[in-house]
Amino acid sequence: MSRSEPAPAKINLCLHVTGQRPDGYHLLDSLVVFAGIGDTVSARRMQGLSLSVTGPEGAGLSPGADNLVLRAARLMGARDLALTLDKVLPVASGIGGGSSDAAACLRLLSRLQGVTLPPPKVVLALGADVPVCLQARPCRMRGIGEDITPLPSLPRFWMVLVNPRCEVSTPQVFRALRARDNAPMPEQLPEWENASSFFDWLAQQRNDLETPALQTAPVIGQVLDVLGTAQGCALARMSGSGATCFGLFGKQTDAEAAARKINAAFPAWWCEATECARAPTGDQ
Repeated sequence: MSRSEPAPAKINLCLHVTGQRPDGYHLLDSLVVFAGIGDTVSARRMQGLSLSVTGPEGAGLSPGADNLVLRAARLMGARDLALTLDKVLPVASGIGGGSSDAAACLRLLSRLQGVTLPPPKVVLALGADVPVCLQARPCRMRGIGEDITPLPSLPRFWMVLVNPRCEVSTPQVFRALRARDNAPMPEQLPEWENASSFFDWLAQQRNDLETPALQTAPVIGQVLDVLGTAQGCALARMSGSGATCFGLFGKQTDAEAAARKINAAFPAWWCEATECARAPTGDQ
């Protein structure tokens, strides 16, 4: 029997770079949400530990020992499992695909093996985004990714995610960042009454990596323009270090119409409309 676990796309609705440690790691303050679309990790009993990669975005993704799913499995002491990663999210696209895949593997194996998840410091060794991806719910993420505060359920809204099929190097983006001591979000986050008030507040926040990413990949500017001019789009911004961008919509019909138009006008791009997962399953 095969068991599976979703690995939803991680979206940085804002990302403030607030400092840099002596060891080179950057300090962040980010509001993170998860989409209704993502990869899937599944497992079935079989001699040895293996990984196969399927799905529309799986081409070129190595199932070798360095794959984050296998690294997560080894961290859990997994044996005699055939793992499958169904890849739906573009690779290296700023929406936490690999980190979410690893987190999904950790959750799946914790359930299958009846063991607790590793402590945060151990999980962080898989990647800075893995701890927040373990939560798979709206969170405030600070530090280098280890300081996570789950947020109450957010107002209901939809997103259109667009990736122009351009891989952006995260280290290159950080190297191009001019200021590394930017202001964080307010210490106390407001309680948003509705999507409109949430969008208004987000518009006052930033993604400090957007400008350096634009220098690396100017096509991101085109994506932002396309999203920002779509009917019903309240805010267009880049996620993470790029190149995926998102548009926020208060109405599902507007988001779906925007995605259809973008797919028709730019068939080479990856574009999906999705609802934001506002809280863990059972809490919404």
